[in-house]
Amino acid sequence: MPQTHPVHKGILEFKKSLEKKSNGTLKVKIFPDGQLGSERETLELLQIGSVAATKVSAAILSNFVPEYNVLGIPYLFRNKVHQFSVLEGAIGKSILEKGSKFWLRGLCYYDAGSRSFYTSKKAIRTPEDLNGLKIRVQNNQMAINMVNSMGGAATPLAYGELYAAIQQGVVDGAENNPPSFVSSNHYEISKYYTLDEHSSVPDVLLIGTKYWNKLSKQERIWVQEAADESAQAEKIFWKESVDQSLKTIKDWGVEVIIPEKSLFAEKSKNVVINFVKKFPEMGKLVKEIKNN
Repeated sequence: MPQTHPVHKGILEFKKSLEKKSNGTLKVKIFPDGQLGSERETLELLQIGSVAATKVSAAILSNFVPEYNVLGIPYLFRNKVHQFSVLEGAIGKSILEKGSKFWLRGLCYYDAGSRSFYTSKKAIRTPEDLNGLKIRVQNNQMAINMVNSMGGAATPLAYGELYAAIQQGVVDGAENNPPSFVSSNHYEISKYYTLDEHSSVPDVLLIGTKYWNKLSKQERIWVQEAADESAQAEKIFWKESVDQSLKTIKDWGVEVIIPEKSLFAEKSKNVVINFVKKFPEMGKLVKEIKNN
């Protein structure tokens, strides 16, 4: 993430807290701005022990740890309070631990907001407006299925290539949260931003088990406490960033559209039905989250 991003600020809090707790015996060196590679590449570096910790989207993590797929279900969470009561409770903690068998131990969740559509030429006011539009998505099956279910043409594409792809008309738009929409400068080439908030996929702070296993019992406690504290701080940074980002977008002249969310939720219902059919063992987890 760029150093202005709330997630980067959250990781700075992790560093500050851990170095203070350990009296400087544990030091954190941060590599921002994608210096160590893409999210997928850093996960692989964790697995082999070349990097100790990283932050990735749960959407990318789902390619390694199947349970994270559930967090990408459209309109899974009723609101922010519901989301974090799930993530910071027993359900969220059990998902974090599932990654250990893949050498990827989850420490905590960071707020990554809610993803919404933005487009360069045509406004999206109802799901029907997505018909035939090429929308860039992360390389994640849930995201692909969701956009396709609403009538769009989901187009997985590397994030770094997206500015040029929108500018040149390779895609008609994309979907992301307000801080990322601003930090990527995509608002400069997108006329419309539709706050349908179709998914609220969190970010995850992870530590490689190869590194975790080298830590003493006390060091593990410090690492976990520092992670939890950084997660609470990051939520505040996130909210401030969303407010500022929406102001920036509006000042630039982007039209911010507040649509009827239930129309989009209705259109994407089959994504959940088909997901549970394909992964019956995940059905119980979906139910537990919705009933939480």
